[in-house]
Amino acid sequence: MHSIMAIDSSTTHQDPETEYQQRLNALREAQSRFRQTSGRLGVATLLFLAISVVSAAWLLTSKISAIYWVLLPLGILTFFAIFHERVIRTIRSCSRRIAFYERGLARLCNKWMGTGETGDRFSDPSHPYARDLDIFGTGSLFELLCTARTRAGEETLANWLLIPASPEEVQLRNDAVTELRTRVDLREDLSVLGKDFRSGVQPEALVAWGEDSPSLTAGILQILLPVLAFLWISSLVAWSVFSFRYPTFLISVVNLAITLKFRKRTSKSASAIEQAAKDLKLLSQVLARIERESFTALKLKSVHTVLQRNGVVASSSIAALNRRVDFLVSRRHLALQALDPFVFWTLQWSLSIEASRQKFGTAIRDWLVALGEIEVLLDLAGYSYEHPHDVFPVFTDESPLFKAEGLAHPLIPENRAVRNDLTLGRDLRLIIISGPNMAGKSTFIRSVGINAVLAQCGAPVRAHRLQLSPLSVGASVCVLDSLQGGISRFYAEITRLKVISDLTAGPLPVLFLLDELLQGTNSHDRRIGAAAMVRNLLKRGAIGLLTTHDLALTEIAIDLASIGANFHFQDHLEDGKLRFDHHLSHGIVQTSNALQLMRSIGLDV
Repeated sequence: MHSIMAIDSSTTHQDPETEYQQRLNALREAQSRFRQTSGRLGVATLLFLAISVVSAAWLLTSKISAIYWVLLPLGILTFFAIFHERVIRTIRSCSRRIAFYERGLARLCNKWMGTGETGDRFSDPSHPYARDLDIFGTGSLFELLCTARTRAGEETLANWLLIPASPEEVQLRNDAVTELRTRVDLREDLSVLGKDFRSGVQPEALVAWGEDSPSLTAGILQILLPVLAFLWISSLVAWSVFSFRYPTFLISVVNLAITLKFRKRTSKSASAIEQAAKDLKLLSQVLARIERESFTALKLKSVHTVLQRNGVVASSSIAALNRRVDFLVSRRHLALQALDPFVFWTLQWSLSIEASRQKFGTAIRDWLVALGEIEVLLDLAGYSYEHPHDVFPVFTDESPLFKAEGLAHPLIPENRAVRNDLTLGRDLRLIIISGPNMAGKSTFIRSVGINAVLAQCGAPVRAHRLQLSPLSVGASVCVLDSLQGGISRFYAEITRLKVISDLTAGPLPVLFLLDELLQGTNSHDRRIGAAAMVRNLLKRGAIGLLTTHDLALTEIAIDLASIGANFHFQDHLEDGKLRFDHHLSHGIVQTSNALQLMRSIGLDV
């Protein structure tokens, strides 16, 4: 397929949208040509099929015995049929490649939400920030980043987003992402593998199967069973040719007895294999494509080494296992079910697969870990390629620290995002942000949190510059009550605050993000509770942001003197409409827009 591409991704300096569009146009033109070829081949196939039928009928009704009058058109028919099938496969490949670039353009045009993998199954309400920062779900960070072809890749991406890496590991990932950034061809090739956009490979089941004790052991059975199966088939031939039926009865009894003896263990082994080894073909194809690449980044070279360790190549081993599994699965055919007790079809293929497990079963975990890591690095590389102005963070030994210039939210299109500067550290550890409704307070603290997550997973961040120390992020932004659980909003919020407080006992300083703290209680209790909560976090070495509509809470920053400060977002009336600049400014907000907003929707206030 690359012969139709006019652009080499390793040398192009075009912007992502231009390159994607050019590749998409080339693919659509190629697909159109192949469809025209397919149409002509279809007509030719029907023509030679008709000629073959007419030739056969003519030979049957004439005295001519020249069989080549039938064989020649049949041979040509076979050639056209085979070639036609190849063209159809190429058209399907074009369709998948087209879909790859359409999804890329959709991301660039902010039309990607709801079209990809949301990662909902990884969402944990008790996690310190996953729900609050839109890590999973429709329109989430996971959906934006994830293009992984296997579940191993999806699980690795989720883990990287949920668990911060060390600065040393982040640097290795940054180097790998930089190397992979322009390898559009590699990402395109991986996108067309397999039947569907998402793989059915279950890594945990495959790993468990690879490391489990075998239900069957080969030994002499691997030699004995083929011999007995051959003798049984030979006895049938002897019966039909020479009418020797007693050998057939004898060998049938022997084979049936062996089948019954191993029936339970065979059934257990075959079921475990079929449950674990789903869609291995895709897995082997992805591994094979990755193995063909050459890398220089240390992270990528180490992954590459794992896939070809000790002379055992991951892709070929998985491919061989897949072929054996296909033969095992075919046991459900009615004809094989009838013959199975006498030719040991299920037992022989189960033993063959168990032999493969003994050879490389314990390496499957390492293979899947390596595969997951390189898929996530490709996810991050694709994101970096599509957002060339995003930068890698710089980690520092000065702790705690979060210092950003031109910070913005990565889920907001660049042409609509408003950038702000922010510095939190030893000198200024708390910022309280006041402001009217819809001014951007919640979005800003989400921007801080989600960029901290990106930075510590190895991805570029949406900022002109970001310097930070390793941090544990804790957020209370999206607090929900529970009718079924009988939990009020206030109780849900203080439970979340307990999670954030517990984070301070960990090895890393906490970056806390508190949106409208304790708004579920009265103003008196809110003022006392919020002040106590913030002081406790700061006492334990945390830094963070707090947003509020309640201007009484701004006194907390005043009381903290040099380590606390008030900032605000504000609005203004323009042509009778509220306008927001979304810029962070020093001081306490002096305006309120609640009444204006109520009037704007027709409420009589």
